[in-house]
Amino acid sequence: MVLDPSSALLTGRVAVVTGGARGIGAATAAALARFGADVAICDREDQSETAKAIADAGRKAHVGTLDVRDGDAVAAFLADAQRELGNFDVLVNNAGGGFWSPFLDVRGKGQTALVDENFTSVTHVVRHGVPLMNDGGSIVNVTSIEAHRAAPGFAVYAAMKAAVEQLTRSLALELSPRRIRVNCVAPDAIPTPGDAGLSEAVGGQDYGSKVPLGWGTPDDCAAPIVYLAGDMSGFVNGTTLHVDGGALAASGWVRREDGVFVL
Repeated sequence: MVLDPSSALLTGRVAVVTGGARGIGAATAAALARFGADVAICDREDQSETAKAIADAGRKAHVGTLDVRDGDAVAAFLADAQRELGNFDVLVNNAGGGFWSPFLDVRGKGQTALVDENFTSVTHVVRHGVPLMNDGGSIVNVTSIEAHRAAPGFAVYAAMKAAVEQLTRSLALELSPRRIRVNCVAPDAIPTPGDAGLSEAVGGQDYGSKVPLGWGTPDDCAAPIVYLAGDMSGFVNGTTLHVDGGALAASGWVRREDGVFVL
């Protein structure tokens, strides 16, 4: 492949984005459309703004309102999207979420919800989506920095994000005969509506002061997902891109107001 600006485009491709109502999912769906893809989105919440952004980019949108923890609902959504838009080229597993609680206070129902929302949902989309994909496609799983460090108060959530990363590596090998690439992005410091109240739960600290580049935006995460979706990343497989403003590299180092980093 000869690289030129057109190599970044996704013209005529079909993408699926879970958790498309807001935050990273909404930004990713809109970005994929601006780069040329038709996009199917799903969420439990209203997705009209995201659908409008896709249409404003001149691309088709397919919208499903469902809970990605429900495997049958996921299968039906993907089948409907494939009938309307065609075979998929890109699957973005973005849906997920968590809550702060010491592990010993997390009851069985809460743990099941965390496992199903952050891990089982990914298996549903992959299991039902890959048979509807074109060869040479791309799967992008949105994990978290918490998959790579201790996460007191978020133990089950972090464990599931780590599980998704391990699943990603295994699928990267299993799907390689079809040249379907499977990768992760691991965000941090990307404020989304779902994070409202978390700073209070962990002591009201200014988390942005712990990130070398400060707070990011959902578009900062959408950008590497668009890269992983297309030809520019055609030899990238089974890996994780950290989209965290340097938070993982900092590993506890914090920049003071005078610009000096201290532990």
